[in-house]
Amino acid sequence: MAKKLTADEILSLRKKHFLPTAVHYHKKPLYITKAKGEYVWDDEGKQYLDAIGGIVCISAGHNHPKIKAAIKEMLDSDEIQHSSTLYLNDRPVKLAAKLSEHTAKNLTRWHFTNSGSEANEAAFMAARQATGETMIINLRHSYHGGTAAALANCGHHTWRFRSQPVTNVTSAMEPYCYRCPFGASPNSCELECAKNVETTIQTSTHGKIAAFVAEPVMGVGGFITPQKDYFQMVAGIVRNYGGKYISDEVQTGSGRCGGSLFLSTELGIPADMITTAKSMGNGAAIGAVVMTDEIAETLAGKSFFNTFGSDPYQTEQARITIEIIEEEKLIQNAKEVGAYLQDGLKALMKHQKLIGDVRGRGLLLGVELVKDKATKEHASLECAELMDRCRDKGLLVGKGGLKGNVLRVAPPLTMTKAQADFMLKVIDSCLTEMTK
Repeated sequence: MAKKLTADEILSLRKKHFLPTAVHYHKKPLYITKAKGEYVWDDEGKQYLDAIGGIVCISAGHNHPKIKAAIKEMLDSDEIQHSSTLYLNDRPVKLAAKLSEHTAKNLTRWHFTNSGSEANEAAFMAARQATGETMIINLRHSYHGGTAAALANCGHHTWRFRSQPVTNVTSAMEPYCYRCPFGASPNSCELECAKNVETTIQTSTHGKIAAFVAEPVMGVGGFITPQKDYFQMVAGIVRNYGGKYISDEVQTGSGRCGGSLFLSTELGIPADMITTAKSMGNGAAIGAVVMTDEIAETLAGKSFFNTFGSDPYQTEQARITIEIIEEEKLIQNAKEVGAYLQDGLKALMKHQKLIGDVRGRGLLLGVELVKDKATKEHASLECAELMDRCRDKGLLVGKGGLKGNVLRVAPPLTMTKAQADFMLKVIDSCLTEMTK
């Protein structure tokens, strides 16, 4: 077995061979070497409760025994590791059939990719092909991936590049209730953010669009959680202007939000396409887009596939992950433990001055930190400090938001209430230390 590198050796090699964009969490980078269930261990043997799952990727728990057994069996049987769709293989079609048990009856045609970025690229392409239009409407504060068209639809300057092509895309106002761009409150809201989608189409396009894309909970944006009625109103507007509705469930999918495998189903979003990835593969590099027959058939006659997107190992791991979510009732667990954790975080908000807002669905929760609850000034440095302090006490969390001031919580769907209590205790303790 090859000798493991030290943390310093890894950092040196990363600096030499990686792009400077390869950032890491924490002031002192963490070297993770082992994982099981809801926990990970560093190179010194310290245990951490993993409440971010890499980047919202672990659903069934790290190294689930059922997944390990299946992959070992495939390797021991010398099962082919790469086939693409140019050859027949039963693993990808079994995954498509399994996923279709959880989507609307009109969403039946799947395309598998390596990531959510590629899934969104395929959705944009399909929408443009199906409608004959090119304009995509996105939302400010949104994020849809790191490839060209996906980044063009990104609502964060920190992710875009000078050379980023942004033609044939335009942005509508964000449905950000805590920082409403229209100055509304829950008592005065008339869904101006939804109506702004129509205003955007009328003022920034020629009156017809290819698609509108939105995350049911805006992940990188800081788990911004729009009102349920927002989606139905926007879907009607999009249809009136000839567009397709793309629901980006790369982060909200796989039962993470508690209620259904896809949040679009729970919220009644009449999507023409759904994209997903991350938790679907429980760590495997796999993404997917599902669409209607009508849209799929407009692609006929073109040569289009993904080299690794339908490989047996990734698709089988994703299928077994969905099976585990069903068998272990992890969607219900995400709902119950998520509600328990959210209630606990809201209780902390009453006495912790830095917590301005708690939001999210299921086990996809955001804690927005502010310097002052009245002015809502972003507490960006404090969020980074809180992450480091939580790490010191054995808890790993993420962060997001345009200003990096939102603590992101997205643990495996297997998380228990006892582990939620530990998380609440650590966050409370760290915030108390910081405010002193």
